[in-house]
Amino acid sequence: MATSGAPRLSLPLLLHVTTLLLSLLLTCSEASSKPEFTKVPVDQIGVSGGVVSFVCQATGDPKPKVSWNKKGKKVNSQRIETIEFDEGAGAVLRIQPLRAPRDENIYECLAENSAGENSVSAKLTIIREDLLPPGFPNIDMGPQLKVVERTRTATMLCSASGKPDPEITWYKDFLPIDPNTSDGRIKQLRSERFEGTPIRGALQIENSEELDQGKYECVASNEEGVRYSSPANLYVRELREVRRVPPRFSILPESKEIMPGGSVNITCVAVGSPMPYVKWMLNAEDLTPDDEMPVGRNVLELSSVRESANYTCVAMSSLGIIEAVAQITVKSLPKPPGTPVVTETTATSVTITWDSGNPDPVTYYIIQYRARSPDSKYETVDSITTTRYSIGGLYPNTEYEIRVSAVNSIGQGPPSEPVETRTGEQAPASPPRNIKAQILPQNTMMVQWEEPEEPNGQIKGYRVYYTMDDSQPMSLWQIHNVQDNLITTIQSLVPQETYTIKVLAFTSVGDGPFSAPIQVKVLQGVPGQPSKFQVGAVSDTSIELTWEPAYEKEGIINYELRYKEGDSDTQLKKTFGPTKSYVVESLRPNTKYRFSLAAISNKGIGAFTNEISERTLQAKPSAPPQEIKCSTTSSTSLLVSWRPPPLKSQNGDLTGYRVRYQVVGPSEGASDDTDPMEEPPVPPTEERVLLQRLEKWTQYRITLSASTEIGPGPESEPLICRTDEDGT
Repeated sequence: MATSGAPRLSLPLLLHVTTLLLSLLLTCSEASSKPEFTKVPVDQIGVSGGVVSFVCQATGDPKPKVSWNKKGKKVNSQRIETIEFDEGAGAVLRIQPLRAPRDENIYECLAENSAGENSVSAKLTIIREDLLPPGFPNIDMGPQLKVVERTRTATMLCSASGKPDPEITWYKDFLPIDPNTSDGRIKQLRSERFEGTPIRGALQIENSEELDQGKYECVASNEEGVRYSSPANLYVRELREVRRVPPRFSILPESKEIMPGGSVNITCVAVGSPMPYVKWMLNAEDLTPDDEMPVGRNVLELSSVRESANYTCVAMSSLGIIEAVAQITVKSLPKPPGTPVVTETTATSVTITWDSGNPDPVTYYIIQYRARSPDSKYETVDSITTTRYSIGGLYPNTEYEIRVSAVNSIGQGPPSEPVETRTGEQAPASPPRNIKAQILPQNTMMVQWEEPEEPNGQIKGYRVYYTMDDSQPMSLWQIHNVQDNLITTIQSLVPQETYTIKVLAFTSVGDGPFSAPIQVKVLQGVPGQPSKFQVGAVSDTSIELTWEPAYEKEGIINYELRYKEGDSDTQLKKTFGPTKSYVVESLRPNTKYRFSLAAISNKGIGAFTNEISERTLQAKPSAPPQEIKCSTTSSTSLLVSWRPPPLKSQNGDLTGYRVRYQVVGPSEGASDDTDPMEEPPVPPTEERVLLQRLEKWTQYRITLSASTEIGPGPESEPLICRTDEDGT
């Protein structure tokens, strides 16, 4: 009976769709992973003229690419060949014949993918044949040419000796054979006899296939070294009816880029039935002689290559001819780009453009720039993929030298000719320095200063601000403009008044910051405000002050120093003769003081400096902890509590307390040892400690002291306290 309505999915189909969706989600959520090695090369000892192979394989997501390096550069020699497997995730480095000492080195296997890279290395040592140790492996019987029919069993024999007994492994077409990956079809026999001779390590191939056809080598290795047998070919033929297959490439030749004069090996492998001959050609020229044409595999060794060319691999049999081309590109370092052109400047940036100057593609550019000063060094910006760039973070009004170089797959080329440019101006970043003022006749004031440390451009002039009331906003101060000078006079001042003065510099862009204020009293003959008033050496009880007189020969007869302790408004005074430094003594440790100074002449006292402040260093506490109390908590313990020393006696930040105690006089059951004991240091945040494991019904003398980072202060008066009697 037919039914109407929307079609429904069957339960099996629904489960199948759900499984596919979950699989897709899991696949998308998989994070990429950097390469990890599944096979690592081991150190090897080879014989001069012999062979060694280093095997390396890695896994990762995406699948990594494995390559070999020697001394940080890719291996490149006619005698050294890299054979890849597992789609490039594995590679065998084969060196034949070995040459000492040129081949002795550390060889590095590098695995790379988009998630990162990893490397592992192995060392090669080579020994001359006449210097081999007695236990070095020797191939007593190597494999021989063998022809086997398909599906039959083939056995490749190998016998070796050495001390200790060498381990036997096998290579096919220069790649290691792993019997574990053949589903039991390929086995390495541990015991076999050949014409009565025991054979260890023979290779047995059951149910032979066409893929088993190739060149086999037996390798014997022990702790003394490694030795390879001579290679032997295994041919697999059809049983009755010969299967004929046209030639095809199993390993296509790869195009490569090399430096001028470099060397490169190009491998080409073809298969078929019958097996094809393989040769190399350059244009119409045969590079492989007919009488030396190998079957299946041909490695073209090129050295001292100076020109780019296309090399053709030709595989031929009675069933056809096929070709494959490898392009060898001789690359050199890129040429210098064109001289950069400055298109825009600001106070902190420069924008440049340049011509590539290279007909071939450039990977990226590198910009180098530096300020035009004797000790400046080039700063670098790399990985620039365009021919226009803005360099930021520069200093205003500074001359810079800029150059560009190109980078390709070979390396970094020489730099371009440099371009010189200057950044734009800004308002000064710092105020004028060393402001001084002096009263002249007729109520006139002379003010002088030095240029700012950071003018950020050409100083166009200065503005002198002055007022009798420095609490007013700057907009109400009087202004005196000065052009192209570091000194000026201001007239028509009010006699006997004290003026506050600030100076700023300006460029064409704007005004810089104000200088620190100075004061001057309008009374001729009164000294100016001392300059460079600052703190010198500091101890826990003294502070040294230094300064310079505003002007020489001011007739200074004394200085008056005023200072205050902490936040107190009580002002203390010191008066002393002409000098440029003074040490204020008998100060309290770890206490902040504020100082100001004025010079005195026969005409009167000048303006005081702005206040400066400094804190004395910490010292040991000058008093012990307070309110020390003791109470019994059991027959073997006492609880001691206290309060910190008075704040003015702490002389710094407390770092802890020290508690000492000792038995007082003989008592029943008490120990005869009355040496004082000391508790572990008590943190400054704790104000109690429990003394335990004491003698029962015994008097103890207890003292405490507080410590700063300088050391412990005085101990308290001893407190006598007795433990309880035993409750039993």
